[in-house]
Amino acid sequence: MFGGIPFEHFAGGGFGGMPSGPSQDVDTNKLYETLGIRKDTDEKSIRKAYRKLAAKHHPDKGGDEEKFKEISAAYEILSDSEKREKYDKYGLEGVAEEGNPGHGTNDLFNLFFGGGRRSGSQKRKSTSVNHPLKVSLEDLYNGKTVKLAVNRKVIVGDTSSCAKCNGQGVVMEIRRLGPGMISQVQRQCDPCGGQGTIFKTKNERKVLEVHIDKGMKHNEKVTFREMADEAPNMETGDVHFIIQEKEHDIFKRKGADLLMVKNLSLNQALCGFKTLVKHLDGREILIQSLPGEIIQPESGSQPFVKIVPEEGMPSRGNPFVKGNLYVLFRINFPEDGSLSDETRKTLKETLPDPDMEVEYDENEVEFCTLKHANVKDFGKGGANQYSDSVYDSDEEEGGKPVTCQQS
Repeated sequence: MFGGIPFEHFAGGGFGGMPSGPSQDVDTNKLYETLGIRKDTDEKSIRKAYRKLAAKHHPDKGGDEEKFKEISAAYEILSDSEKREKYDKYGLEGVAEEGNPGHGTNDLFNLFFGGGRRSGSQKRKSTSVNHPLKVSLEDLYNGKTVKLAVNRKVIVGDTSSCAKCNGQGVVMEIRRLGPGMISQVQRQCDPCGGQGTIFKTKNERKVLEVHIDKGMKHNEKVTFREMADEAPNMETGDVHFIIQEKEHDIFKRKGADLLMVKNLSLNQALCGFKTLVKHLDGREILIQSLPGEIIQPESGSQPFVKIVPEEGMPSRGNPFVKGNLYVLFRINFPEDGSLSDETRKTLKETLPDPDMEVEYDENEVEFCTLKHANVKDFGKGGANQYSDSVYDSDEEEGGKPVTCQQS
């Protein structure tokens, strides 16, 4: 983790003392936004979010080093209850370690905001917008560019501070509860809608080109920076298109691998098969068994599976490296559950290990036949298969005795 300590990469002067109170317009959201979590998220969810992002952005796996540093630093603060409490009150000022060079406040602002700290004037970001985008498996295999229109609000003309709330966004209201009793209630300022600023907006329609890269996965994001609604005194939020992978008729996907199910007759399983499969890029591939190969039935709960190497999905960022195509076999036995005498005779002469003739005296042995059963009923035979009420009561409802007929 580049030195082991999340803040080890920072440089700069130490921090000499906790602020006496929060700075004006202090930002207490950036660390939560970095981990993609809400402010009321519990410790377990914080840890889960960090692990997911760290695995995705680790430089050893091709991730961005600066982004990885941000994630690590945010987790180091929010995973510590004391530091988290200070951050929620004082922002980044409150979590720079006191008297320890290399952990200064300016360095935290450099890391998360870039270009150094702008004391008391760091803008917050307006709300980002998520749009689901349903994409076929073919498009995720081949890549595609789609044009999508988004509507957003942009500020028109100048902005001014709200006179009623003095730019605070809230006003204090005095309510009488009874003789000599009053209460003060804080509520949102109506003229500015809680923004603290008076401004006008207009609707703007923008057409965006969304590039779907080969190998993208379900729930991945395509981000357009600063394309959300504009808000006064705030940086404009982002627009995210969330990839929603559609189900496919033939293939199931997991990571870079694909899986298909192939149903075979008993003849095909024993004697061999060939099948044409139309792949996601339009190619037709011929899948066949090896000469003399027998496709096995399921063993217990384990299906019989084989793979076609490198015929899976392209890898994101390196589309020339592909996963594998898994083929899961299911053998269809004769539907009516029986064979003709001629077929049985042919198979008995052809297949190895036929049933051996057994010598017996018809007058001495008992002949038994098989019936359909469910293995879940194993252990429920004997008296257990009858209702307990037969043995618990001599009478049915209405006072009539229960009788047993003997033949």
